[in-house]
Amino acid sequence: MKNFFALMVSFLLTNSATWAADDMPAKAAMCVGCHGVNGNSSMPGVPSLAAQNARYIYLQLRDYQEGRRDNPMMSPMAAGLTRPEMQELANYFSTQKLSSKGFKADPDKAKLGLAKANETLCAMCHLGEFKGQNEIPKVAGQNFDYVVNTLKAFKAKTRSNDAGNMTSVAGTLSDDDIDNLAHYIAGLN
Repeated sequence: MKNFFALMVSFLLTNSATWAADDMPAKAAMCVGCHGVNGNSSMPGVPSLAAQNARYIYLQLRDYQEGRRDNPMMSPMAAGLTRPEMQELANYFSTQKLSSKGFKADPDKAKLGLAKANETLCAMCHLGEFKGQNEIPKVAGQNFDYVVNTLKAFKAKTRSNDAGNMTSVAGTLSDDDIDNLAHYIAGLN
């Protein structure tokens, strides 16, 4: 994994000028290799940052930096960021347009996912249509695999930087519930 990380960082730093747009912060060039141009990820397990709440992005970067959240790629990336750089990245990605990934949700599973979302009161925090607010993420239109992996991580308590809210809810979900919720959430746009 170390070699992959070193290779990825070298590639991104070498090619950052290729991706840099006039309005893109210099540090954002390191993000596009995984999170996609303008924050629209095409990698299944990697979240899109486009149109995400700025407060949420900032807090996640800070959590990676301070060890409350751990990821072999993100933790080292966030380690050297200053607070103003984190805010600049958060502001930039929050203003980008989330593009459709062409995900085709299974309509029956999405219907069951909506029912589970209503049952577990997801909209109380994530708001209607999972638009998010403040430090609560917008998850509508996120990559299917990312939604599944995140819910499973909260359920397994391997991700816990949420003050216990998601770990509590995810602990009640079956694997089928997670799959159905992911079809519903990833299908929102």
